Amino acid sequence: MDYSEENIRDILELREWISEEIEKREREIEKFQQNLRILDSLVKQSSFSKASSLVTSNKQDMQSIQQTSSSSVISIKTPDSKILANAHVTPDELVIIPLEDIMLDVETHPFKSFFLGRIVGGMESQDRLDVQNGKISQNAAISCLVNKDGNRIREILIKNYRQKERVTEIINTVTWSFSRMIENSQK
Repeated sequence: MDYSEENIRDILELREWISEEIEKREREIEKFQQNLRILDSLVKQSSFSKASSLVTSNKQDMQSIQQTSSSSVISIKTPDSKILANAHVTPDELVIIPLEDIMLDVETHPFKSFFLGRIVGGMESQDRLDVQNGKISQNAAISCLVNKDGNRIREILIKNYRQKERVTEIINTVTWSFSRMIENSQK
């Protein structure tokens, strides 16, 4: 079938119009996805309790962490017993708050690479797999938020840790990481 020059011109105009509409829709979809990410971030941030609102007890022993309605406070100390932070453990979340006079910069090694990347990131990866395999729901997966003042760590909120062993691992590795961060910042 032969097309006239006018038909070909109309076909090319139609093709151009469709291409423009597709690009326009892709930009709109990109904007929607960006707005969803922002909303997800806001929901995630607002779903955490402030550390000051947590009920604490005087238990210092990690063995006392139980899945009950009570909470525990565990001191995070250097090898020479200097307290760096306190970990407030409830059945739903773990909140690590450095002492006011302890300066911990989020950029100081090994915080991001080891603690956030390897330890917490590994737990998040495992939970993503468990969500995909239907073992847990999306809202039961572990999540971590670092509240900062500039680069200074104010608190680390870990929600849905779900297992006592995870609390132990997080506290052990944050103790080691904080000690190393202080050593590295003094060099």
